[in-house]
Amino acid sequence: MTARARLCAYAHLVLRITDARTGELVDATPARRGLTRVEAHTRGFDPTNLRVLLVADLLVRALELGGTPVWALLDGERDLPELRAAGAALGVRPFEEGRDTGPGLGEAQVLHVVSEGGATPDGVRVAVAPVHQEGLGGDAPDATGPAGLPAPNRPTEPTVLRLALLTHPRSTPLRLDQAALDEAAGTLERWRGAVAAWAHRPSRPIPDTVRVDLRTAWEDDLDAVGVLRLLRAVEQDPEVPDGARFETYAYADRLLGLDLTRALGALS
Repeated sequence: MTARARLCAYAHLVLRITDARTGELVDATPARRGLTRVEAHTRGFDPTNLRVLLVADLLVRALELGGTPVWALLDGERDLPELRAAGAALGVRPFEEGRDTGPGLGEAQVLHVVSEGGATPDGVRVAVAPVHQEGLGGDAPDATGPAGLPAPNRPTEPTVLRLALLTHPRSTPLRLDQAALDEAAGTLERWRGAVAAWAHRPSRPIPDTVRVDLRTAWEDDLDAVGVLRLLRAVEQDPEVPDGARFETYAYADRLLGLDLTRALGALS
């Protein structure tokens, strides 16, 4: 695809999401960019429900990056304070209370984020597969780790858990163990160090092809895994100037929420 064709494609990108009721892709936002309600349906406080909240947060971010006004709601059966606190630790934006909420003023679309086998509200449903936690119980019965979940064997910051949860497609069951957290921690440390170093290089715009590829990934069924894959490619591509790498990572982080610029200023 030529650069001109990519730019034309970028201009027409619309977020499309798989509706769990039909298995088909549907537009996540109406053409007129009316208010879209994103409602996360949870059933308690555990890694699976935290993943549901995280996917809803990702959906809100993607819609807002596309210029769509969003009303974010959380409808939970129990343990909402704990889930909200865990979500905040992971960088999830605040969600309003969603139970028994009527239609919003000017609301044009409703997207429900649910766990597989969970709530079955009317409207488009975005299904999230379960998380199976293994070997993270900690030494003490009441030990807690990132975001208040059972503690890993070594201290882990919440953003590491966020990256570990984003590393697999939301439709795929995820095994969360110490190896997964260690891999995410290593990636996050490397990227933050690289972003801090790239910030000292002359600024360069994001290459058109990279920008289009990033937007194409997250507009295609909210493919966070594809976005992460592209960041790894940019990291290794010798044709991309360091200043452009910095801008690329900062831009993608508006969706991913991994605080990739945290180490800015740490390097002299």
